[in-house]
Amino acid sequence: MSNATTLILALGVFLTLMLTMAAFSAPGRSRGQTRRLAGLRGRVALDVGKPMEAVAASRGIALAGDTRMDKAFARLLPNPAKLATRLDRTGRDWTVGQYGMASAGLAFGLLILFMILGLSFFSALLLGVLLGLWMPHIIVGRMIAKRCNKFVIRFPDAIDLLVRGLRSGLPVSETMAVVALEIPGPVGEEFRAVTDRMRIGRSMDAALQDTADRLDIAEFRFFVIAIAIQRETGGNLAETLANLAEVLRKRAQMKLKIKAMSSESKASAYIIGVLPFAVFGMIWMINQPYMARFFVDPRLMLVGAAGFAWMGLGAFIMSRMISFEI
Repeated sequence: MSNATTLILALGVFLTLMLTMAAFSAPGRSRGQTRRLAGLRGRVALDVGKPMEAVAASRGIALAGDTRMDKAFARLLPNPAKLATRLDRTGRDWTVGQYGMASAGLAFGLLILFMILGLSFFSALLLGVLLGLWMPHIIVGRMIAKRCNKFVIRFPDAIDLLVRGLRSGLPVSETMAVVALEIPGPVGEEFRAVTDRMRIGRSMDAALQDTADRLDIAEFRFFVIAIAIQRETGGNLAETLANLAEVLRKRAQMKLKIKAMSSESKASAYIIGVLPFAVFGMIWMINQPYMARFFVDPRLMLVGAAGFAWMGLGAFIMSRMISFEI
């Protein structure tokens, strides 16, 4: 098998994997939702300034203690501040340097593995670098999604605790401190960070908005906007938050219903996507010379590349058909 053939095949497989992962990943926030949240936030006078400046200020203490490894990888990476924010959203004490070392170690290990399997140095280096950069990014994204899911599940309970504290006569700042102590998991950690910012002089609106910009969770943004509007217009904050908790619970129930209704379509898509590779592997075990022509004959290679492209396109279309925004 020539180096060019191996490289084309490797790029085709990698492109198909990327399209499939992008297709079945969780849909991001739409432009309409972003515009509505920005409009609501603009209607109230929040003492927050620019979000990126707030994020930079929150990272200033940590940047002062960065090691040489962190600074070295920060020079190599295109946007180290954004990467640091992503690592912070995982809830782990990971630094940019540790992330870079893990990516470099994974890329080197895959390079050695691919060379042992018989690939040329150039092909093994290309695949090793691509997978070494892609796999840690996917792992961090999965950890962020898992932590955000835990936050959304427990967040209505935290709002109910805030409502009980407000109805008992406690101020909002003290009820947030109670939530930070009583609610475990990401919710308690984030409210603890809010109370810590308030203790060092940040206003409550600014501390909440800093957390909302870092978490990038719609439910928490609703909470911040509700408090800001109540502070500007007045009214019963406890009743407003109680209604918000009920809305968030109904929103979560609707998401679960949509997930259950679309599970059959997702299972069909997974089976259809895996079936060609399974058939190829079984025929390869039965008659290897017959299937080896796909790696030698340019016509079969073109057909295989077209098949990869059509499979990726089909997975993308099916994922869009079963994705619903709430």
